[in-house]
This record gives sequence, C-alpha cells and structure tokens, in this order.
Amino acid sequence: MLTYCRMLWTLVAARILLLRRDNDRGEITTTVIVTALMAVLAIALIAIIAAKLTAKANSIDLGLGG
Repeated sequence: MLTYCRMLWTLVAARILLLRRDNDRGEITTTVIVTALMAVLAIALIAIIAAKLTAKANSIDLGLGG
C-alpha cells in the first residue's frame, strides 16, 4: 500500500510540474467577455419575461368588482 501511495504521489507531482511549465493558458479575456455577455443577456431575458408575466397577471379580470 505504501508503494502505491508513493507512486500516486510521484505521478501527481509530475503532472503538476508539467502543467506549471505549460505557458499556454488559453484565451482567458475572450472567455470572460463571452461569459459576461451571456450573463447580461440572461438577466435581461428574465427581466423581460417577468415584466410581461406581471402585466398579463395584472390585466386578468377576476370579476370581484374592484
């Protein structure tokens, strides 16, 4: 069991060192901008739907004389 743990630890340490050497981090700026735009669009869509539902609910006549 101890040998298995040492081998696993060595493998994990080697992978971490390999990932640290990799300078290609991807396009973080583009990803952040696209994610932010999608979040803004989702919030706007929810606000539009909520406003339309509220207006429709307020326009229903329940016949209560009010």
